[in-house]
Amino acid sequence: MAALGWLTPRRRSATARSVLAGEASAEAARKSSQDTQDEAQFPVHGDEKAAAFFDLDNTVMQGAALFHFGRGLYKRKFFETRELARFAWQQAWFRLAGVEDPEHMQEARDSALSIVKGHRVSELQSIGEEIYDEYMAERIWPGTRALAQAHLDAGQKVWLVTAAPVEIAQVIARRLGLTGALGTVAESVDGVYTGKLVGEPLHGPAKAEAVRALASAEGLDLSRCAAYSDSHNDIPMLSLVGHPYAINPDAKLRRHARDLDWRLRDYRTGRKAARVGIPAAAGVGAVAGGTAAAIALHRRRR
Repeated sequence: MAALGWLTPRRRSATARSVLAGEASAEAARKSSQDTQDEAQFPVHGDEKAAAFFDLDNTVMQGAALFHFGRGLYKRKFFETRELARFAWQQAWFRLAGVEDPEHMQEARDSALSIVKGHRVSELQSIGEEIYDEYMAERIWPGTRALAQAHLDAGQKVWLVTAAPVEIAQVIARRLGLTGALGTVAESVDGVYTGKLVGEPLHGPAKAEAVRALASAEGLDLSRCAAYSDSHNDIPMLSLVGHPYAINPDAKLRRHARDLDWRLRDYRTGRKAARVGIPAAAGVGAVAGGTAAAIALHRRRR
């Protein structure tokens, strides 16, 4: 950490938390991948120095995984009706705006941490499987799914990189046949959640640190890797790799991608952007839906 000496104490602390969060996420991802290696559906025989990293919310899946997770926990009576209304409203806003609001996301993470405190990690992992089937499976973007599959077919490893809890991220990665997932790591002692995070949420710079740590541990050459995201918050991660892609980009990322001649693809409206450089990976666009239902739910709960 000596290289951080030039930073102010506040910025040094924030950077240290990002590094800690990234390293913890990379460690969790590698452990999960090694535990299920014998069951992998897509053996890797291609370029061992290349891999692909996919953001989750609004890149692989319509909406935010954390909000869908909250809906599933509410169904299982983990929290009160008024909390569901907040989850529904934040989800509706996210889908209308198509970008992450830091305040909304922080509120959602704080709520989730307080909700799972005292519960066993194994319990949440099991529930995550059920919540995926109930709320997430039908929200996977077919186009992005095709991109991930093209990397797998080419013999490359594919990782999700998300601020969502690593447990739910690993469920999604496994269901999609991906290699594994980097996600936010919640602290646990003897298999029970403490209500605290390890470092900070895997967001912005922390995602880049997680990818860097995983690449180092896996012996990857980041100049031969690809990364995909919808959000300008992920520019640090996209800038790490040799092949960055903007998927369903927000306005800031779209401008940045055009300035740097990054490839773009938008599955929300069917608009054609620059073709991505992966064979047979265009896929079929999907239209984001369900906003009206989420808003209606919020109004009924008021």
